[in-house]
Amino acid sequence: MRGHLAMALFSMLVAGSFPLGAMMANAVSPVAFTALRFLLSGVIIGAAALLTTGLPRLAARAPWRYAVLGSLFAAYFVLMFEGLKTAAPVSAAAVFTLTPVLSAGFGFLLLRQVTTSRIALALAIGAAGALWIIFRADWQAMFGFRVGRGEAVYFAGCVAHALYTPMVRKLNRGEHPLVFTFGMIVAGTAVTTLWGWGAIRATDWTALPGIVWVTLLYTSVFASAVTFVLLQYATLRLPASKVMAYTYLVPAWVILWEVALGQPSPPALVMAGVALTVLALALLMKEERTG
Repeated sequence: MRGHLAMALFSMLVAGSFPLGAMMANAVSPVAFTALRFLLSGVIIGAAALLTTGLPRLAARAPWRYAVLGSLFAAYFVLMFEGLKTAAPVSAAAVFTLTPVLSAGFGFLLLRQVTTSRIALALAIGAAGALWIIFRADWQAMFGFRVGRGEAVYFAGCVAHALYTPMVRKLNRGEHPLVFTFGMIVAGTAVTTLWGWGAIRATDWTALPGIVWVTLLYTSVFASAVTFVLLQYATLRLPASKVMAYTYLVPAWVILWEVALGQPSPPALVMAGVALTVLALALLMKEERTG
């Protein structure tokens, strides 16, 4: 039960990034914001590693591994905030629920991980619900594949995120998760700083609105450091498919976040897509309970 509560809190904290990100996305360069976020997250994760496991020298072997993972994660966050300039938070959260489907594909290609028929059905139902939300319950838009630019940009980021997941297992050489994550964040900070140096220098940091700093604090502390701890806690207590299942709760949490922040709730037809993602969650839970 504690593992489930940890993942429920995890999905709620992740969901908070979407409405907050949408509120500040047009106020600052996504790559400049991501560089600062990585820097702050790196300080937090690095301090946690020093206070617990330490940072052994052996963890620094083959540093190219961290560069690969840091680049993938940096691409995800930059494209997320770029997409949120025009995509609605609920639609972006629905795009995020496509990540398990993509991860399953990359997992097979890279690790030869085979998905069971029940999990495949759950992923298909979740993807259908996500598409229904992304196209805003518009059949004509769906069949014409008229997807918004923001959703398309963020989908590219989710492809990077989905590739990141199996790459962690492929590139890890026994390092503690906290140490390995710190290496990835350090590399991600370097990549985003080099990538966005012009944008970082051009940003008038003292003139940014308060929502940028609120989002920076939230995404660095709660949506990064705290969610990492929750994820590590849950993975020690729950099967992998159950951990993955909580991804499908994110659109529902985003709706609650939106309402709490004073935004109107989405149309009733869009809620049908949310219901499908919750059904996918239930199927993924059932897989482990009956398997």
